[in-house]
Amino acid sequence: MRTLTLILLALLGALQHHLWWGKNGLAEYHEARANVFRQQEDNQLLVERNALLYREIEDLNNGLAAVEELARNDLGMIKPGETFYRLLPAQDKPQP
Repeated sequence: MRTLTLILLALLGALQHHLWWGKNGLAEYHEARANVFRQQEDNQLLVERNALLYREIEDLNNGLAAVEELARNDLGMIKPGETFYRLLPAQDKPQP
């Protein structure tokens, strides 16, 4: 009976070892779970960015206001007959 108990304890110890530290054990499970959570957060950010880009594309396809805004901001274009004033911040000159 004593040998059977020792064999069962050894088997239980081996199974516990595989559960905690073996291949596909709990440590790897928690690591994989953290990776999945991180990837889901990254995917959510990308979904939001894609939605913003799709809205911008839709706006560019449907209206001229967005095209005009991009031309003004990116290319520095102004309308004919329009006067453009550029205000620069004053630079402090050191007093001698």
